Amino acid sequence: MKKFIIILFAITLTSCYESERNCKAYKTGTFYSETTIDGVLYKSEFNRSETLQVETYNNHIDSSEVRWINDCEAVFRTINPKNMTEQKDIHFKILTTTDSSYTYEYSYVGKTQKEKGIAYSVGSIQ
Repeated sequence: MKKFIIILFAITLTSCYESERNCKAYKTGTFYSETTIDGVLYKSEFNRSETLQVETYNNHIDSSEVRWINDCEAVFRTINPKNMTEQKDIHFKILTTTDSSYTYEYSYVGKTQKEKGIAYSVGSIQ
């Protein structure tokens, strides 16, 4: 009986654990990001303000409007889309944070397939 109570107590403690997220720290700033899609690693750098994100990927610059849903979720809309894919909005969610990075997931709005990545803080926007 004593072992059962100890096990139950341990399960209760671990089931209540939720990782802390300091999403506000990552709403604006300069970042470096890595995401793997179908086994291929993609890297980019971007600057984000409260309403705009400018990303550089393979010497290509892409600008998006940012609409924050809450401190941890946003929707990105490409400002000057060049094809049908770029016309689709992207839902972005911060999953976990550390003192210098965050793990995120994203997907096209309305789609269930999500991709994950890690962004590292390079600096803050004043």
